[in-house]
Amino acid sequence: MDLLSIKNPRFLKKLSNNELEKLSAEIRQFLIEKLAATGGHIGPNLGVVELTIALHKVFDSPKDKFLWDVGHQSYVHKILTGRAGDFDSLRQYQGLCGFPKRSESEHDVWETGHSSTSLSAAMGMVLARDLKKTDDTIIPIIGDGALTGGMALEALNHIGHEQKDMIVILNDNEMSIAPNVGALHNVLGRLRTAGKYQWAKDELELLLKRIPAVGGALASTAERIKDSLKYLLVSGVFFEELGFTYLGPIDGHNYDDLLENLRYAKKTKGPVLMHVITKKGKGYSPAEADKLGNWHGTPAYKIDTGDFVKPSISAPSWSGLVSETVRKIAREDSRVVAVTPAMPVGSKLLGFAEEFPDRMYDVGIAEQHATTMAGGLATQGMKPFLAIYSTFLQRAYDQVVHDVCRQNLNVFFGIDRAGLVGADGETHQGVFDIAFMRHLPNMVMMMPKDENEGQHMVNTALKYDDGPIAMRYPRGNGLGVKMDDELKQIPIGSWEVLREGSDAAILTFGTTIEMAMEAAELLERQNISVKVVNARFIKPMDEAMLDSLLKKNMPILTIEEAVLQGGFGSAVLEYAHDRHFHHAVIERMGIPDRFIEHGSVTKLLNEIGMTVEHTVAAIKKLHQLKKKGPNNEQKRTLRCTPRRERFNRDERKGEKGRHGRTRLCK
Repeated sequence: MDLLSIKNPRFLKKLSNNELEKLSAEIRQFLIEKLAATGGHIGPNLGVVELTIALHKVFDSPKDKFLWDVGHQSYVHKILTGRAGDFDSLRQYQGLCGFPKRSESEHDVWETGHSSTSLSAAMGMVLARDLKKTDDTIIPIIGDGALTGGMALEALNHIGHEQKDMIVILNDNEMSIAPNVGALHNVLGRLRTAGKYQWAKDELELLLKRIPAVGGALASTAERIKDSLKYLLVSGVFFEELGFTYLGPIDGHNYDDLLENLRYAKKTKGPVLMHVITKKGKGYSPAEADKLGNWHGTPAYKIDTGDFVKPSISAPSWSGLVSETVRKIAREDSRVVAVTPAMPVGSKLLGFAEEFPDRMYDVGIAEQHATTMAGGLATQGMKPFLAIYSTFLQRAYDQVVHDVCRQNLNVFFGIDRAGLVGADGETHQGVFDIAFMRHLPNMVMMMPKDENEGQHMVNTALKYDDGPIAMRYPRGNGLGVKMDDELKQIPIGSWEVLREGSDAAILTFGTTIEMAMEAAELLERQNISVKVVNARFIKPMDEAMLDSLLKKNMPILTIEEAVLQGGFGSAVLEYAHDRHFHHAVIERMGIPDRFIEHGSVTKLLNEIGMTVEHTVAAIKKLHQLKKKGPNNEQKRTLRCTPRRERFNRDERKGEKGRHGRTRLCK
């Protein structure tokens, strides 16, 4: 059928199972072709084609509500709800989102991007449904990887206790992004081989009813026999002990099995867990054969060979550079260990794991546990390297505060994907870590300008013995600079002057240094001399250098690929205020006070006003202000403007996507 003509999923009600099979094949071919051009989460979506179609056939979206945990497996759902025509723009600027998006469709009822949230959200919807006395069915679909998350286990415990009507679909493909680990994964492995427990239990009950009870003895023991059966057939009976009716395991690619069990679940009272076995990447051999997670989310690829289409870059990836430097140091220091919350592939730790299998710990999707465990390792004199994406570190904030910083434990946080990440969009942009970490006592925070400085920062972090230390690094590859043969230590809190200048100064770090240097070159041709400082330590700052700039009354522009509120620029403002530099002129450039959606990083930076051209314009404005100096009216206004009004003025500028200037005055 023409997938572009689909407006809503109601047409599925009339289709036979044979017709559903044909539709499945068409959707798989559509996904393979479209994602070959745009890239995206091909593996997860190929695995849930039949499951998604079956759900929409049995239930009535949006009245019945599907919550896709993590959300990267929602492409089939988007096709069936009328968005096939938008797939050419998938994950591109102002195009189709790669995750559920409530503003995109009434069929997207919960937005996701981080794992393990669907069960808690579903419980909230169930409670609201029962209070409003409506009859909609709430159906969270959660993967076996996401089920290991602590939040999911908390929700399971509460759902089982409340005994509310809900259908939980456990999509078990034996992988999250990388192969799953942990005891719960082993429980599911035993369940996969256990056969159809519910069917066997129902058959036994029917058989017992047909046998006349001898003196009532058999009747009185019938329930105990049934309960014993589950221990015989299902090792652990994990979900039934939590209060769920367990259905499965079910072939997630067989419509007879799927539809029969979905209809059974629909009429069952209380919480039901349907354990559905699927094959990640089904229908496309390169994705099916993937054992490491390379086909979880991909760039564009060649359909016939499965080769990824990537630009020819000789520079190492940032993740690879950091992990390989850790590995190099680990050869000399047996205290160095690596910890990852289910991201050994993305964080490029497979080489470390191969060389040091007993010093590499993949804890699954459990960022909180990973952080506190790293703290525990540090108390015993180990040197833990916690490789974690910026967006996922948010989930472990309390553990960073309470368990690591408060105890001043020597944990090295490798904050991967710091800054804008592009196509994954607002759930994955790594722009909040500076704001939620720089205010923590004992924390050191830094970001390198290039991969050579990056390797020295890794060495600095692993040689540091005075508490927690974090290094931010971006997604993608380095600049291809020459690498030093010997690793060095960088003095904590030291900045580096990259270019001298006398009219204004730019303080920045990491990915925005190249932009600052280019802007300074352009300004030099216009007779404006700009000092560019590699402010590589976000905390502690180089107070001696900052003092020098402020005493010279040099206008300062701070640039950061992170949120402005509470960020590096805020730290500079705070310093100037606390040291009574009342006439300092400091302008900040960074991420405005809103969530940044998906698109290429270049387009996103242009949208929010972070380009070479914007930098040149900001410095020119500062230079003019310095030349003229504030007139009497400006002085009066600066003295008298209430603090709240000044804040609102700057905040409005941020909302327009531009940099906001703050001038400190008496």
